[in-house]
Amino acid sequence: MKKSRTSLTELEACMLNVASTLERPLTVAALNAALSGDTGDLTVRDAMAAAQQAGLQVGFGAQRLEAFDSALAPAILLLEGDRAVVFHGRSQSGDLLLYDPALDDGLGVVPETSLIEVYTGYALLFRRMHNEEARQQEVGQSGHWFWSALSANRWSYAQVALAAAMANVLGLSTSVFIMIVYDRILPNEATESLIALTIGVCLALVFDFALKLLRAGFIDRAGQNADMIMGRRVFDQVLNIRMTSRTGSTGAMVSTVREFETLREFFTSATLVTVVDLPFIAVFILTIHMVGGSLALVPALAVPIVLLSGLAVQPILSRLADKSFADGQSKQSVLVEAVTGLETIKTTAAGRQMRTRWEGAMKRQSNHGARSRAVTQFALNLTGFTQQAAQILVVFYGVFLITDGQTSMGALVASVMLTGRALAPLGQLAQTLTRVNQARSAFRNLDALMKADNERPEGRSWISRSEFSGRVTFNNVHFAYPDQSDDTLNGVSFVIEPGEKVAILGQIGSGKSTIARLLLGLYQPRVGSVMLDGLDIRQIDPGDLRRNIGSVLQDVWLFSGTVRDNISSGSVRPRDDDLIRAGRIAGVEDFIARHPRGYDQQLAERGEGLSGGQRQAIALARALIGRPPVLLLDEPTSAMDVKSEAEVIGRLKEATPDTTMVIVTHRTSLLELVDRVIVIEDGKVAMDGAKSILTQHVRNTGRHLNVAAS
Repeated sequence: MKKSRTSLTELEACMLNVASTLERPLTVAALNAALSGDTGDLTVRDAMAAAQQAGLQVGFGAQRLEAFDSALAPAILLLEGDRAVVFHGRSQSGDLLLYDPALDDGLGVVPETSLIEVYTGYALLFRRMHNEEARQQEVGQSGHWFWSALSANRWSYAQVALAAAMANVLGLSTSVFIMIVYDRILPNEATESLIALTIGVCLALVFDFALKLLRAGFIDRAGQNADMIMGRRVFDQVLNIRMTSRTGSTGAMVSTVREFETLREFFTSATLVTVVDLPFIAVFILTIHMVGGSLALVPALAVPIVLLSGLAVQPILSRLADKSFADGQSKQSVLVEAVTGLETIKTTAAGRQMRTRWEGAMKRQSNHGARSRAVTQFALNLTGFTQQAAQILVVFYGVFLITDGQTSMGALVASVMLTGRALAPLGQLAQTLTRVNQARSAFRNLDALMKADNERPEGRSWISRSEFSGRVTFNNVHFAYPDQSDDTLNGVSFVIEPGEKVAILGQIGSGKSTIARLLLGLYQPRVGSVMLDGLDIRQIDPGDLRRNIGSVLQDVWLFSGTVRDNISSGSVRPRDDDLIRAGRIAGVEDFIARHPRGYDQQLAERGEGLSGGQRQAIALARALIGRPPVLLLDEPTSAMDVKSEAEVIGRLKEATPDTTMVIVTHRTSLLELVDRVIVIEDGKVAMDGAKSILTQHVRNTGRHLNVAAS
């Protein structure tokens, strides 16, 4: 999409106009959060996702220009050349009332004829979701991520069922063919009839083959579409989940997300075909009754035996599936810890402990897997035994019926074939039920993840602010981490004025880093409020908040990719000038200039191969690239050498004269950047004032805070 004068793409500007018209506030940060394309521009699918998140019903499709009237306003018309305008109705003369982001913020009157040539024929239609509809949607949210994705492909699954029905009906043709040959063709030597019947049954087999191919294609297409919808929702939930709702280890969470593969495989594999074929068992038994009379009693008795045996083992398989999932989480947790901490494991010789944990998880999962396979194999063997016994009993019983003249030889052969066909889906029933249990276990765990508190709940409105001056306020903040009874912060209050430079000091565990996390909205206070420019940060879109607070946390994390990607990862469409400026201030250019690829140098996961100081420099550049009004730095130079740190401090001081700066540190050198210090002790503000109060505090108490006044 082309850019408007506001640096937004035309589709983004149109989305903001539509949301404002329908009184559903939509922020630029919410649009940025919906981005999924490689280009960094909003796509139609992204726009629809953002609209639904804002409480709007949206539809996309072909619509003739002359069909637009006031009932369809507002609507986004997609034009050629990646342009877009908003339709707001018609004038008295019948001309179009349009909002064109490429021109100005007002509405313009455009003749319909001038738009026909550039209109693509496709539009986005919107309707405001009423409160009752929003409430019902929120109530039905528990399974919406999954069932709505399947519902969107219900026609494809209906086609699967239709193809299965026709394929099973055509499957009757071979049995009927055998019966007619035995009973009519052979006794009468009707060769011409045999040729005609053979041609007919061959055509039926060809159609049966084609229908099975189509059925497989329908399943794959439906599964692929549902996979894309569900996969995006699951990953968005992972990105937006509240930190307080994140329970368990990283490996356990990864294992839960991986269970999505189990769900996808079940709904896109031959297992689903087996489930679809089960209802047609009754059709085959009815056909046996029509052909062989009382011979149908044998498969009619065999089916409930197999079904009851399959159902009898379900509680066992369900328990084993849950235990296997828990074991898989434990194994995944150990693996993630081992891979991410491999260097530490080597240097501390901790391999034995990790190996013990790994082998324990493997043993438990192996034991539960063996028990599950034993139960499944028992059900499979019982099914196979029942199938063979049923065919033998049909032959046995059929001989007596033929002797009594109640059936014919052809009917007996056809009944034997139909019995095998009727019981064939049951052959995979036990295995199918096992996979059903695995899929059900996966669904339950994923559903619990999807129900977790989200930073961007659907229908939530945010206050949109284009600019912040940088006034930070903590008002009687009490906070405790999940599963902790004692408050980490206990009544913390302070105000930081725009442009003020403040250091937050304190002993280890006093709550300094917790203040940083609360300011970024990663956690919410139990009591009190955290405010930015007089607004409670809970009213600000999380994306807007974090884009206006450039942060460097204590644990620096870099992503695999280029240095450029890492620095610009949190900004939208950054310019090279901003990249170079941030890199120069943070000291990235001090080491990147020596590399032939410069900012396109490839980094391994977590920035492996770079020194700790180099990683901190890239993280600091990432915080600076958007020129945020607030900088939040938690030990930003702890891994740098003295010379590099001094140079970074000098450049940072020169480049941020009007920026509000909050520094969490133990280092004396960083106090050069600040004019005021706040000392935190036991979760409370112990001192707040100019840097000189540190010397007075040491003189009065004899306690050092690991820093001294500079």
